Amino acid sequence: MKILITGCNGQLGNELQLLEKNYPNHQWLNTDVEELDITNQLAVNQFVAENKVDGIVNCAAYTAVDKAESDRQLATALNTEAPAYLAAAIEKRGGWLLHISTDYVFDGTNHTPYVETDTPCPDSVYGSTKLAGEMGVMKFCRKTMIIRTGWLYSTFGNNFVKTMLRLGRERDKLGVVFDQVGTPTYAHDLAQAIMTAIEQGVKPGIFHFSDEGVCSWYDFAKAIHRMAGINRCQVSPLHTEEYPTPASRPHYSVLDKTKIKQTYGIVIPQWEESLQKCLERMEASK
Repeated sequence: MKILITGCNGQLGNELQLLEKNYPNHQWLNTDVEELDITNQLAVNQFVAENKVDGIVNCAAYTAVDKAESDRQLATALNTEAPAYLAAAIEKRGGWLLHISTDYVFDGTNHTPYVETDTPCPDSVYGSTKLAGEMGVMKFCRKTMIIRTGWLYSTFGNNFVKTMLRLGRERDKLGVVFDQVGTPTYAHDLAQAIMTAIEQGVKPGIFHFSDEGVCSWYDFAKAIHRMAGINRCQVSPLHTEEYPTPASRPHYSVLDKTKIKQTYGIVIPQWEESLQKCLERMEASK
């Protein structure tokens, strides 16, 4: 198969590229904005048709959650309109689309893990543009698989893990919110799940994926420092209102992964195990 990857320079796109060598039976077309502007419908149609693309993994998104509140136009272009262009283009080829979405499609008022059939209720521009993107891809491509994830981190790009490592080494004190609960997701684990879905066959519908377990951002920060041997920085728990941000964040965004585990027979690692692996990779690459 010829498989187009969009957003290849992001966290997930980079992790997918590391795995591609294990799947030489496919031809991988890795693109970011320099190679393909997915907000340009004509460019998308031309690229998909000329390259005879069989499937698309859409990792591209506007993910600056707070900036999206004041930059709705660009967030809409990348998170809502572009996925629909990709879906319509691959539908003409009879192909499939695997689209990455987010836990932010929920407002976080649940007290039990969100399942795929729960009614979305986004509480931010980022969440609402991503939800509109989900609706668009399902409308324009019959073979669309959506994977919602959250709290993504990796050795690539900017993320919470890297920020906590830097601040832990720079500061004596640090405050982190303890009343927002979810599950960290190592982008490498999500990339492996995507490859498994491609190999076994992309199945239409919505799926949830994160690593196993539950924690707050405060717990996550403490684990990062503990595993990295950062002892001098005192991490204190903050209420959300003590750390105001332009965009509202879900207080509870734990995702139920039963569907993707049963469909593809995958075993998902516990979040602390994956964090340890990521930190070891960071250390080895120094």
